[in-house]
Amino acid sequence: MSAVRESLPEGRYGRSADERADRKLKITGAVLGALMLALLGWFGWYYVVDSKISAQLIRFEIVSDDEVQVHLEIRKDQDVTGVCTLRSQSKDGAEVGRKDVPVDEPGTRLDKIYTVRTTAKATSAELLGCTAR
Repeated sequence: MSAVRESLPEGRYGRSADERADRKLKITGAVLGALMLALLGWFGWYYVVDSKISAQLIRFEIVSDDEVQVHLEIRKDQDVTGVCTLRSQSKDGAEVGRKDVPVDEPGTRLDKIYTVRTTAKATSAELLGCTAR
């Protein structure tokens, strides 16, 4: 004789344990997603609004085996001073030069060319960032 297993009609006596667990997981995911989105928005707002000095690398020129010239366009509030960090790298990606350039001239837009001394032949130059003092 074989035992016949009867099952209850689906959904007749409330949700199953699996459905309740799925619902809790969905709610937890939605709450964590909303918190992450709020945190990302706050960081973005802080970066844009509180940024008192910014710069853009216009171009760079490798002058010799131990020198790179970097052209920066700097935008800042009128009386803000700060520092911008420049870096130069060799063909294999090693850092061969770094320079912190002071930004203490009055004005809201500055166009400057800086020279970065290198320890070996550079193939690139980049602006790492600027910070207000």
